[in-house]
Amino acid sequence: MTEYEACIMGLNLAIDINIQELLVIGDSDLLVHQVQGEWATKNTKILPYLFHVQELIKRFTMIEFKHVPKIQNEFADTLATLSSMIYHPDKNFINPIPIRIHSQPAYYAHVEEETNGNPWFYDIKEYLAKGEYPEYANHTQKRTLHRLSNHFF
Repeated sequence: MTEYEACIMGLNLAIDINIQELLVIGDSDLLVHQVQGEWATKNTKILPYLFHVQELIKRFTMIEFKHVPKIQNEFADTLATLSSMIYHPDKNFINPIPIRIHSQPAYYAHVEEETNGNPWFYDIKEYLAKGEYPEYANHTQKRTLHRLSNHFF
C-alpha cells in the first residue's frame, strides 16, 4: 500500500504540472506488474489503490512503468516509505525532507507488538524491580534479559 501511495502522489504531481508523457521507474515488482495488468490483484486492500492508479494513468498521453530491483533502488524505496507517512494539509505540496548521508552504516531493530498487551520493555522493568526472571524464560532469554537490563536504570 505504501508503494501505491507513493506512486499515486507522484502521478498527481505529474498531472498538476501538466506532464503528458511519463516514465515511472519503480522498485515494487508487484505494483509495476499489477498496473500493467500482467499480475492479478488478490489483496482486497490494494484494489482501491490499483483502480485509482489506473484512473490517473488515463490522464497521460503516454505512460510507461519500468521495474528496477530494490537492491539498485534502496534510496528511492526509503523516500517512498517516508512520503506515505507524512501528512500535509496541502496535498499537492510536501515540505522538503533534509537528508544527510553518513559514511558509516546505521542499524535498527524492528520490535513487533507483544501479544500479551505489555510494552516491549515490560520484562526488563520487572526484572529490575524484582530481581527475578520470568517463569517462562529459558537460559538464552535470561542472558538476554540480564544484558538488556544493564542499559536501563
